[in-house]
Amino acid sequence: MGAAAGRPVPVGLVLVLVLALGAAARGGPGPVTCGSVVKLLNVRHNVRLHSHDVRYGSGSGQQSVTGVSAADDGNSYWRVRGRTAAACQRGTPVRCGQAIRLTHLGTGRNLHSHRFASPLSGNQEVSAFGEAGEGDYLDDWTVVCSGTYWARDSEVRFQHASTDVFLSVTGEQYGRPIHGQKEVHGMAASSQNNYWKVMEGIFMQPSEVFKVEQYHAEL
Repeated sequence: MGAAAGRPVPVGLVLVLVLALGAAARGGPGPVTCGSVVKLLNVRHNVRLHSHDVRYGSGSGQQSVTGVSAADDGNSYWRVRGRTAAACQRGTPVRCGQAIRLTHLGTGRNLHSHRFASPLSGNQEVSAFGEAGEGDYLDDWTVVCSGTYWARDSEVRFQHASTDVFLSVTGEQYGRPIHGQKEVHGMAASSQNNYWKVMEGIFMQPSEVFKVEQYHAEL
């Protein structure tokens, strides 16, 4: 979500623009939909997925991704997108097993992973990559959940589409310049460390197609 000059749009402005679309809903049950802006909580370690314009001092040197405990941190918003706009049209519920991209609202970079070692634990590095939401195939994550759709109140896992690791937190903590933040990395094994839940956010209303499907399911 970069500005025309290549600079990210301020988070507050983006949230205002999303609300102005007139298709947003807050809280309550229902599916996570394409175009929604959310905060994701690692359930075991109680930290939200976070990024900022601070680069790793080792590994890829790309923008770092961490976990923070503060619920009101403005750098923990992520936009739910598809590999392409056509693959995830605004308001379409995200299906379990679907590949998505998570774009950091503050910097316009995508959640990314690759075969570099993470700085603290030595697991697979997770970074933020790209410009204005444009990255590459290593930005794709599969939503692992039960049922048909990713439900807002469910705990889900995100599996990296290219390397199969799960987005995880195991408790390692950084010092300066990001003191107290937790390392986020990729782990090969499924465990309680890789479960995430949607917390705060702005959810685009489900599309008419989804409403018709739900109607027929209830008959």
